[in-house]
Amino acid sequence: MQDSEKEITLLLDEIAAGNETAKEDLMRHVYAALRKKAGALMAGERINHSLQPTALVHEAYFKLFVGKPLQAPNRAYFFGAAARAMRQILVDRAEIRCAPRRWACSGFGWDFRNSPQYISS
Repeated sequence: MQDSEKEITLLLDEIAAGNETAKEDLMRHVYAALRKKAGALMAGERINHSLQPTALVHEAYFKLFVGKPLQAPNRAYFFGAAARAMRQILVDRAEIRCAPRRWACSGFGWDFRNSPQYISS
């Protein structure tokens, strides 16, 4: 295991023990990797998306550490949870964007015209 990997694991242990400053230290160590992952996730989004990769990383941080903080046993678990949080943020934003259109959003979502009530009417 490399030194940076050991450091991340140690920081995760400190966070689990309640050390608040360890969260900031952890983000300094993993920010570049999370930013790269966010960029890859954003590459599949629409061109005029209002969320930037940097903002996606920051929202994922809040999702992971504000409220009930993540209890990650190791770095692999942490990176998996962070990737899942970023994907969920993108899904939530897409759902909000589609909501005013009554579930018929460009390319995904539920199209009300295919419902049995609409077809039988």
